[in-house]
Amino acid sequence: MKSTNNISVSLIRLGRKFKNNNIKVLSKSKIVYIALLVFTWVNSYSQVTNRREVKADTDYKKYAYVDAIKTYERIYNKGYRSPDLSLKIGNAYYFNAELEKANKWYSEVYDSNTEQEPEFYYRFAQTLKAVKDIEKATVILAKFIEKNATDSRAQLLIKNKDYLTEIKNNSGRYKIENAGNVNSTYSDYGTAYMGTKVVFASARDTGNFSKKIHTWTGQNFTNLFDAPMAEDGSLGAVGKFGKNLNTKFHEDTPVFTKDGKTVYFTRNNFLGKKGYNENKVTLLKIYKATVDAKGDWANIMPLPFNDDNFQTAHPALSPDEKTLYFASDRPGTLGASDLYRAKINQDGSFGDVENLGNAINTSARETFPFISEDNELYFSSDGQPGIGGLDIFITKLPKDGSLNFSKVLNIGEEANSSRDDFAFIINFKTKKGFFSSNRDGGKGSDDIYKFQENKPIWCEQILSGVITDEDTKLILPNTTLLLFDSNFNKINQTVSDSQGKYEFKEVVCGTKYYVRASHDGYQTKEVAVVIGKETGKTVLDIELKPDACKIKIGDNLANCFKIKIIYFDLDKWNIRPDAAIDLAKLLDVLEQNPTMKINIRSHTDSRASINYNKKLSANRAKATKDWLIKNGINADRLTSEGLGESELTNKCSDGVDCSEEEHQLNRRSEFIVTEL
Repeated sequence: MKSTNNISVSLIRLGRKFKNNNIKVLSKSKIVYIALLVFTWVNSYSQVTNRREVKADTDYKKYAYVDAIKTYERIYNKGYRSPDLSLKIGNAYYFNAELEKANKWYSEVYDSNTEQEPEFYYRFAQTLKAVKDIEKATVILAKFIEKNATDSRAQLLIKNKDYLTEIKNNSGRYKIENAGNVNSTYSDYGTAYMGTKVVFASARDTGNFSKKIHTWTGQNFTNLFDAPMAEDGSLGAVGKFGKNLNTKFHEDTPVFTKDGKTVYFTRNNFLGKKGYNENKVTLLKIYKATVDAKGDWANIMPLPFNDDNFQTAHPALSPDEKTLYFASDRPGTLGASDLYRAKINQDGSFGDVENLGNAINTSARETFPFISEDNELYFSSDGQPGIGGLDIFITKLPKDGSLNFSKVLNIGEEANSSRDDFAFIINFKTKKGFFSSNRDGGKGSDDIYKFQENKPIWCEQILSGVITDEDTKLILPNTTLLLFDSNFNKINQTVSDSQGKYEFKEVVCGTKYYVRASHDGYQTKEVAVVIGKETGKTVLDIELKPDACKIKIGDNLANCFKIKIIYFDLDKWNIRPDAAIDLAKLLDVLEQNPTMKINIRSHTDSRASINYNKKLSANRAKATKDWLIKNGINADRLTSEGLGESELTNKCSDGVDCSEEEHQLNRRSEFIVTEL
């Protein structure tokens, strides 16, 4: 997020690479130090002797960025200038999510020296996106990739070179409005559904006698508030929520069970008294509370996978309420913060914590998970390719419960902007929802926005086709088909049905695949296909080329040598010259295999009478036999029979209207191997 005084927000939104540092908090009676985990990236600099700069450095190291910025800028304006000073000012604005202001100072640093540390280029590019200088941002990101190609963000940029085009294609799907009266001049963010209410966090001034000011942003600490929600998604009058949940420290990002009797929420490590890590720093934890007999929130307790020495925040429940998702910087985290999950057992205990893996998590920040009723995971990231700040992304949770996520999509503009966009929630049935952003035009540093989704992001495609013989065009049932991704990783397998048809469901639109088809007696064939970009079917028919014919007893030599019909003149059975060409193939096989014996079978279509067709086919089979004998094949190697219309290959029996092509399929000759 941007300028909020919420520690969990600073953990996930502002935090880059967590360090254990304290934030000074001013109250009427005392100074309280609250932990913030953030990434402090500062080039080594010469010892500063100026007293004011020393003070600013102290504020900077304590993440008191509001005070640090004021002091640094006063020093700068008095002429005490250096690239290091400009970098600190830029970082202070960057960590406070004021990216446009950070851009000014980063530009000055870059202009003074284009050779910087890799992380500088990534941050500079983010600020360039914020001021909509996409062309220069692309150039700077290229420098980041060059300097740090193994970084997961660089790898994603290399893999998704056309990410801006994809974002454009995903855009224009939402009607978005500022949520209105629920927003204040302070930070308002992080909505959650609770029945007909929406609960959210706010840094607004509640009129408490003792005001706690967060020196990172200069605002109050956040508490939970609620507002009634109308059918059109509008929100009513704001009220303080859950008096037993709110404390003098931060509370935010709740998630409620469907019955409204259990809540999971984020709070500083505070339950009657503050908890500290080994460096005396107060971190973030997820807490659970339940409704007691009086209807009040009670039984507040931290979850067992919290720890005093790392942060855990932003809980989200799966639709069946059996899995809790959250953000954390615990040991094993790939970046500044990762997304995790833990199963909720029937007795209320929790299973092992699992990192969602590098398909989701990057070396930057992943945060604010939300699971829709359709098992879609929404989350925010500034490591996945986006258009600036935190962007909102979506992926489908694998049906098998694994972590094999197939595709992560940026949900596009207008939901995403050049600033921070986060805390997305949606009602799956109404397609209405809320998200938070500090984009231009809001009332405060972070505002809540309502939206209506008018078009789904997922393009649903099916890859299908028919497998046939390349020469005869006959269908090939029981063909094995393997589906591979563009890197030739096998992802699915199927077999063609009795009609030679196959189908692969849930292929990703616009994605390149390879289909490999194999069938006994045919050469294996591999075909590339690019799935369509609109919902529908992509058709890929595949023709297989036969292997060199391998003959065994019972085989039909007509199939092996592509002999469809031995043609005869109407009502005749003498061998025509064109038929002799195909019979010459049989003659050669019989000559090359002197012990082979065959049965010659002739078929007709259903036109004419049964008796006529029986006699005609018998005469034609005998004429074929006689031709082979005349050309040197012993008669004891040959038998013949006419089957007439008794074994039609299709529907074209008497009285059925069929085309000439359909009738022709029944007028065929067979040469069945009876002995080898």
